[in-house]
Amino acid sequence: MTVSETRGARGVAGTEVRRRPKNRRAQIAASSAVAFGAAGYHGVSMEDIASGLGISSAALYRHYPSKYALFREELLRVGQAFTASIVVSAEETLPAAQRLRHMLTGLIGATVENRATVRLVRWEGRYLEPTDRVVLDDQQASVLVALDEQLATLRPELTTAELRLISTAILGVVTSIADHHAALPLRTLNKLLGSACMALTDTALPPAATVSEQGARVQIPDSFKHELLLRKAVELFHKRGYPNVSVEDIASAAGLSAASAVYRFYRGKSDILAAAFRRAADRVSAAIGPAVASTADSSAALGVLVDQFVADTFDERALAVVYYAEFGHVPAEERAVLRNIQRLSVQEWARLVREIRPELAAAEARFLVHAAFAMVIDLGQRFGDDPIAGRARVGFLMRRVLLG
Repeated sequence: MTVSETRGARGVAGTEVRRRPKNRRAQIAASSAVAFGAAGYHGVSMEDIASGLGISSAALYRHYPSKYALFREELLRVGQAFTASIVVSAEETLPAAQRLRHMLTGLIGATVENRATVRLVRWEGRYLEPTDRVVLDDQQASVLVALDEQLATLRPELTTAELRLISTAILGVVTSIADHHAALPLRTLNKLLGSACMALTDTALPPAATVSEQGARVQIPDSFKHELLLRKAVELFHKRGYPNVSVEDIASAAGLSAASAVYRFYRGKSDILAAAFRRAADRVSAAIGPAVASTADSSAALGVLVDQFVADTFDERALAVVYYAEFGHVPAEERAVLRNIQRLSVQEWARLVREIRPELAAAEARFLVHAAFAMVIDLGQRFGDDPIAGRARVGFLMRRVLLG
């Protein structure tokens, strides 16, 4: 090695120079996805991301001008990865079912590979600026259209709306992987969720509801400020996102003259969120015991729980979405309690599933429960009170996911 080469490797002072890795942008994207996924877009700073990478904020800003630029690039990158993952073979002789399975394998692989960012796409895409949100929506729409086209070949008797119902259900099952931290080998996961998705396609749907099934909204008297604050806060969190709602906003929505009045009932905004989440978690948990006690077998108990979960989710759509979207904003000690309640509830559901399907491993049954929950929430959000996604139909689809 020449003297000049030696100095290039060691630096002018004879010390080793740390060269920038060629894949630094990829490292930044991966680290930011994990950080955003854990704490949400608003809960992470550029300093947090830089610290996680062991670099300075200045070094991070050389690659990305702002946190939003990093957030935007990561979400749209994964949106593009999803559209690429569903490209099927041009071989027209492949059976339609095989082509659909090929698409499902691609979607599952893309979700596993980008698990943290898929969670952002599911729950924090609304924080994109309008023009970027249009791009992400178009990417997601292209996935649904591709699924619609394959389903139409398999099920030509279905209407356009029914095809979209099943496509939305399938996408909810696949992307549910991002809503929890359980793990399975990719081959096992492909088989499990692929079979669950195919089960959604191979049986006639129950008739659509003839009228809207919107649940009766319980009127809360103005004097019940504790309950009124809880409801109004959840509605605002759902509409704007937790970080964009102030205590003053909640007080005004509940008809209180000043934010200080809120503190007579709750310690702060995060306390309201935690109270709402405890209610959501307890509702799922509390339904299990009565369902088991009042039925003759696991199949009947699971049927009761499915109907109850669909009814509760549809009656409280805002709360169901806020529970997943804003979980990172609950204080750490409260998150631990909520996770424990959720874990026990999922285990009980999974136990019933395994009593009906003993061939499943415990981890596989838990994955199916998470998938069924996510699918119901997604259908409730996508279709609202449209009779095409009535409660009987959604309950039927939930049973298909759980029981095959």
